[in-house]
Amino acid sequence: MTNKKPTLIQLVTIAHHDTDAQLAKHYNVVQLKNGPEHDATIAKVRADVEVMVTSATQPTSADLIDQFPNLKAICSFGVGYDSLDVKHAQKKGIQVSNTPDVLNDCVADHAFGLLLATARRLGHADRFVRDNLWGSDQRFPLGVKVSHKKLGIVGLGRIGMAIAQRAAGFDMDIRYHNRTPRSETNLTYEPSLHALAEWADFLVIATVGGPSTRGLIDAEVLKALGPKGIIINISRGSVIDEDALVQALQEGVLGGAGLDVYENEPKVPDALKTMDNVLLAPHIASATVETRIAMAELVFSNVDAFAATGKVITPIPTL
Repeated sequence: MTNKKPTLIQLVTIAHHDTDAQLAKHYNVVQLKNGPEHDATIAKVRADVEVMVTSATQPTSADLIDQFPNLKAICSFGVGYDSLDVKHAQKKGIQVSNTPDVLNDCVADHAFGLLLATARRLGHADRFVRDNLWGSDQRFPLGVKVSHKKLGIVGLGRIGMAIAQRAAGFDMDIRYHNRTPRSETNLTYEPSLHALAEWADFLVIATVGGPSTRGLIDAEVLKALGPKGIIINISRGSVIDEDALVQALQEGVLGGAGLDVYENEPKVPDALKTMDNVLLAPHIASATVETRIAMAELVFSNVDAFAATGKVITPIPTL
């Protein structure tokens, strides 16, 4: 008689050539999809589920977690966890893992790409050429120099540090704001977010999402950054007061914005789409072939490690 495999419930599809085989190695894999079969699927397997695979953008609430009384581990695809009730899971003794480090370079590359493209108006320039305006009576506006400028980083974690490394190559003056200063860096710590914005030419948001940072970048911070200042966001849309951002851009209080994330994705305020000093990307900071493969493989490694040892290898710290 063969032992029955424990059940793994998968909330998201992970694009990897060996996904099914990797997950099925140790588990009976069940896909949980939105639709008429959603509740029936949960009812059928709820007592058997020991592992859940989710993602940084997939809502994974306390109510959903509680549907599975024997759940022991949650493995998330992505580094952020504001959509996942980690604290609730940890209180129940459920291990929660994410995929840190493997996406640092690509997210930092993207942040700096947004910074360069926004400063030099590359999105506007592309449209200018495509609309056959080059050579017409309409002149393309001048951009803003990046080298030797002042860069403020909000959130000097792994990704923030990688952004700072790239900025150093452009001879930028770098300061950062965190809840507490980091002892392992020589970068200048600014305890006041408002003062950092007032000092900076560019402000890059690289902090965590969730309730603790919701609306952190408010109208006053945007006003402090000023009419020549540019804000870049590759963290979470909730960190910026989006209404205040739109108003600041419309009124010329803020110079420009490069955005990869939004408050109510995939919805983007229509006003932002009309502005030539705003560059918009569809939440693609980690979206490279190499990084997505590495993220998928780390999810599988966490699943495999839990099956073999009862411990995930990249646990989220206790909240």
